[in-house]
Amino acid sequence: MRYREWFLVFSILLILFLGLGVYFLPNLIWLSILIIPLILLGVLDFFQKKHSIRRNFPLIGRLRYLFEDFRPEMQQYFVETDTEGRPINRLERSVIYQRAKDTTDTTPFGTKLDVYQEGYEWMSHSIYALNKKDLNFEPRVLVGGKDCKQPYSASILNISAMSFGSLSQNAVLAMNKGAKLGNFAQNTGEGGLSPYHLENGGDIIWQIGTGYFGARDLDGNFSPDIFRQNALKSSVKMIELKISQGAKPGHGGILPAKKNTPEIAKIRNIKPYEDVLSPPAHSAFHSAKGLLEFIQTLREHADGKPVGFKLCIGNKNEFEEICQEMVSTNIKPDFITIDGGEGGTGAAPLEFSNYVGMPLIEGLRFAVSCLEKYNLKNDIKIIASGKVFTGFQIAKLMAMGADMCNSARAMMVAVGCIQALECNTNTCPTGVATQNPSLMAGLNVEDKSVRVYNFHKKTVDAFVEILGAAGIKSPNELRKSQFYRRISPTEVKTFEELYPSI
Repeated sequence: MRYREWFLVFSILLILFLGLGVYFLPNLIWLSILIIPLILLGVLDFFQKKHSIRRNFPLIGRLRYLFEDFRPEMQQYFVETDTEGRPINRLERSVIYQRAKDTTDTTPFGTKLDVYQEGYEWMSHSIYALNKKDLNFEPRVLVGGKDCKQPYSASILNISAMSFGSLSQNAVLAMNKGAKLGNFAQNTGEGGLSPYHLENGGDIIWQIGTGYFGARDLDGNFSPDIFRQNALKSSVKMIELKISQGAKPGHGGILPAKKNTPEIAKIRNIKPYEDVLSPPAHSAFHSAKGLLEFIQTLREHADGKPVGFKLCIGNKNEFEEICQEMVSTNIKPDFITIDGGEGGTGAAPLEFSNYVGMPLIEGLRFAVSCLEKYNLKNDIKIIASGKVFTGFQIAKLMAMGADMCNSARAMMVAVGCIQALECNTNTCPTGVATQNPSLMAGLNVEDKSVRVYNFHKKTVDAFVEILGAAGIKSPNELRKSQFYRRISPTEVKTFEELYPSI
């Protein structure tokens, strides 16, 4: 039993003990008056469904919210920093919580950022700002090239790749139901297409990684027949071939043995309770031409659904070679997802997380310029993925050439993640990143799905409002010259100056 079950048992025994004690020793009634209200608070926590921490840790979980109440006054004494000692901006995290809970996301006393600090960014606005009704676009993108028979109208913001196994079934269910409510898509991650991705009917981007989970035979090789069975499911709208992941490019996925339950093993067609180490590279192809031919094969077996690939930019020559082969073979993916080296995961060595892989802005800039060089950009949609939290970040990435964005971390926070940093231990206290049934039970699917929906809706609305403030009627009008970054306390450059087209 976990804490919540022990608490309930202990509470019942304590009430019985106090009842007998008061019967024989009436003076104990004062102790009962003090203790019983606390027990009742804990019991209330046990049965409520809105707060995962209180549900999993009755009574003591309330301390977290008490500390949060003190935070604005205490944060001047306790400054949270990252691994390199730099202060962490809490603004984005607070915005996610507020939007997910459908509360006001305004902030008192102006910006919480130092506008004269190196790295501060902003966007120019117009004195001729537009109302929302004056904008002539829907925040959606049609994905599908010349060989696509079933193009997909995607939201400009979708749930980035997170596998069932890394996430709990309740987290997957909540995200997918939120996607269904908001008409956006959930990326399965490389862990395969689980029943929980399909149960609520939300749109799915099915990711195929180097382990080919959900599309492999018993020996781990890609199986066209098994792939087709899943690819033709009505909820699957696009297929994404994962070449590399920003958090650990050139390194296969990792699922610890303690999280590899029999259910997950069945979905992935592997043995349970063993560490799952995906290969660092694909076995189905070994060249740029082979990659494109494999994409064509996937599209044919999926009856023409959009197929693309995801990568973190590394060796630039290799990406340019892929572009050259697109021109030579006339085989083009329907989309390319550019993942930034700053992406997160609970399963990456420190060296890979911190020092391998090109950051998103530089990777996106290079990929877009390379596609433009070979006249491919108009035929291929670009998805940007890497710490996307706000409407401003969506606008910035679109100005850099992205057509849409994926977000993982923000969606985890919306579904209840408190960044306890226990993703790889199976002890996530909120039930988001664990396969422990007791902890998982604290995450209420109905409540959290609405929070995912709220965060998505409000963030997309904020993006639309930012465009209106800039006097822009369509994302196609976004330009790098409209975004600025402070280089020093006295020097500012536009993104056009910082990231000129190659």
